[in-house]
Amino acid sequence: MDNGCHCSANSNRLSNPILFNILSQMDNSKPSQNSCNYNSMAHRCNCELRRTVCLKRSSEVCKEASAVLVKTVHFMKNLPAFKQMPPNDQFLLIKSCWAPLFILGLAQEHVDFEVTDTPADSMLKKILLNRQEGPELEREQPTMAGVSKLKSCLKKFWSLDLSPKEYAYLKGTTIFNPDVPYLKAALFVEGLQQEAQQALSEVVQLLHPGDRERFARILLTASMLQSITPGLISELFFRPVIGQADLLELLVDMLFCR
Repeated sequence: MDNGCHCSANSNRLSNPILFNILSQMDNSKPSQNSCNYNSMAHRCNCELRRTVCLKRSSEVCKEASAVLVKTVHFMKNLPAFKQMPPNDQFLLIKSCWAPLFILGLAQEHVDFEVTDTPADSMLKKILLNRQEGPELEREQPTMAGVSKLKSCLKKFWSLDLSPKEYAYLKGTTIFNPDVPYLKAALFVEGLQQEAQQALSEVVQLLHPGDRERFARILLTASMLQSITPGLISELFFRPVIGQADLLELLVDMLFCR
């Protein structure tokens, strides 16, 4: 199997071998400058970002992540306005917002982590998994690109150094999202989001009266949450713990249990 780079830069070499050979000879004749530039360009390909990865210190990080997830569910359960909504609206909101809320929890608890390359499965294991799960259950695999987005988002929040109240109101603006499709109480949800945003603005002004741009920076950073897929969060932090179970079903059970 060819494990080499398959990015566009590599394909251009193959499609124009004569030009590539000439450029290679030029690089060899001037190693001090051209070689360095060529190598730096070669290492910018997307192959590195497409690598599938898994957690280092998996047991420790998964334990921290599970604690954050429990706190996330408790946060939602303890919101009276959330419990007043129709059950189906509650389900739609949790389906839409659990991942962004969880990432905010990671940021608030300062959960840091590192990743490493995913070990390659043997051919026998791949055959057995395909027979058990079927192609329709194929899951998203965590990649270096996805992890880089997540870590960049966390660093942005850490640089803001939000207070507990700022985190709480920001979570409120996140969970009460009127743009979620099929909500019966969409107007009610929109009003709740506006209230949460207003409360966040007021606490920001109170805690940072000299920083007029802080509120806008918080909302801009929060917009990064939507670029991180729930599949990445589920597979990276919880698949080692829950096995073949569906994380959303577990969340719903936790949320609606008495």
